[in-house]
Amino acid sequence: MAVREGDRLSPVSDPGVRPNPVISVVICAYTEARWESLLAAIASVDGQRDRTSLEIVVVIDHNEPLLGRLAAAGLDVRLTSNVQAQGLSGARNSGLQLATGQIVAFLDDDAIADPGWLEGLVAAYDDPSVAGAGGPIRPLWETRRPRWWPEEFDWVVGCTYRGMPEHRAVVRNVIGCNMSFRRDLLERIGGFSHGIGRIGTRPLGAEETELSIRLRQRWPDRSIIYEPSAAVDHRVPAGRATFRYFRSRCYAEGLSKAAVSKLVGSTDALATERSYAVQTLGRALFAALGMAIRGDRAALERAVAIIAGLAITTAGYVVGTVSARPISAVATEPAGSIET
Repeated sequence: MAVREGDRLSPVSDPGVRPNPVISVVICAYTEARWESLLAAIASVDGQRDRTSLEIVVVIDHNEPLLGRLAAAGLDVRLTSNVQAQGLSGARNSGLQLATGQIVAFLDDDAIADPGWLEGLVAAYDDPSVAGAGGPIRPLWETRRPRWWPEEFDWVVGCTYRGMPEHRAVVRNVIGCNMSFRRDLLERIGGFSHGIGRIGTRPLGAEETELSIRLRQRWPDRSIIYEPSAAVDHRVPAGRATFRYFRSRCYAEGLSKAAVSKLVGSTDALATERSYAVQTLGRALFAALGMAIRGDRAALERAVAIIAGLAITTAGYVVGTVSARPISAVATEPAGSIET
């Protein structure tokens, strides 16, 4: 098990730090149920076109059996347990503490990176003002996409949604499944905040949004870039392709945005959401209703989902705003019913 040695971590297994790696990729995992997906994620990073300037850091979030199993696998990774509070924020911070690359990228344990993923991310940093970069996240549905599921709500399953840029552009924040930052800036602002984000099956999130906003507030002259060439696929299991999950995740997103607003202020926390609700969802709703009038039943279902998703997310935000309790104490779906 990884332990602190002064300000450093002693990993479970360490094939050796490559000299001056350009980029460290951190993959966090918490359950053996994703074992095959975790191996595929690691392999997709190991198969990047430029492997010489790369190190892979795998963080196991308070799961000793999984930690031991991965250590026994003998993979070419730097392996550590989460030495901070349980949850994705603590796990990512543990990976950041072990990373040595100038840039630290984060990939989910159920995602598969394109061969040119890291090339795309690293290229964004040719501009010294760039503080972070991320790219497209394509949903890899275990079953077919439900016909009622609007592409504008693909963020529900952690993917790029319709309405995001189609070309390289400055954005407020990147999405956690596919993101990167300059390591020195992450260290200077203290990494990811505890108290928000996912813990096991709890469907909360937005820790990457809070970090991105906090970074820009600290350095207004820095930018965060969306780079379309740096793409990954994100597995969407059948359990997520249900209205129950859709509803729960929308509500949890509202709670999460309320928590972010309390930390960084509602103006920055909701700037993107306002334009998304008015412009992106407005266009999608009118388009779906127009198709429904012409007899497209699936379009009518998408229109209903758009209205429901926005209403449920708003309700979660209101509850999170008025609640004096910490967000971790707010009731959500039963743990066994949500797969994050």
